[in-house]
Amino acid sequence: MGRKDGVKLIAVSKTQPIELIEEAISCGIRDIGENKVQELIDKMDILKDIPYYHMIGHLQTNKVKYIAEDVHLIHSLDRISLAKELNKRGVNKNIDCLIQVNISKEDTKFGLVKDEVIPFIEEIMGFNNINIKGLMTIAPFTDDEKVLRMVFRGLYELKEEILKRRYKELNMDILSMGMTNDFEIAIEEGSNMVRVGTGIFGKRNY
Repeated sequence: MGRKDGVKLIAVSKTQPIELIEEAISCGIRDIGENKVQELIDKMDILKDIPYYHMIGHLQTNKVKYIAEDVHLIHSLDRISLAKELNKRGVNKNIDCLIQVNISKEDTKFGLVKDEVIPFIEEIMGFNNINIKGLMTIAPFTDDEKVLRMVFRGLYELKEEILKRRYKELNMDILSMGMTNDFEIAIEEGSNMVRVGTGIFGKRNY
């Protein structure tokens, strides 16, 4: 299908050395994503404010204070306790967030299931220090295109359902879905933000 909007690339730098990240930045990368708070902090200390930083992994409530004022976007808001802590830490600078949705209902993944999202939104509508910017999901690791399209389309349809409710102070500008193995399908199904690690940096060093 034709696309009128752009697609933002998040370079996922998990376990990657600073030298590779600096090389990516020199090639035009402006958004860096990390899964773990400590690794994000360590890289922010070195890279300073050159890239925009994205927290894309599961975020523990007690770690919010370390990144709240420096992170550009949190992709993994998935529970009320985290929303309350983000709201508390967003007094000086509102914190932009995506709601993580477990469309595939996998036990190994974090995120709200689809039916929980609208009640969650309505519960946090009064939280003035966080800005909900859209939704994020992680598809199953599979080559089955039918399964991938079902997951990505499910998130897109949820976004449309939320927009129909016309909540004030809420937008659904961002659909963060798609990684190295499936980002092309995700874009075809409506993603406008993809999180690519291996496709940029090569295999991770664990």
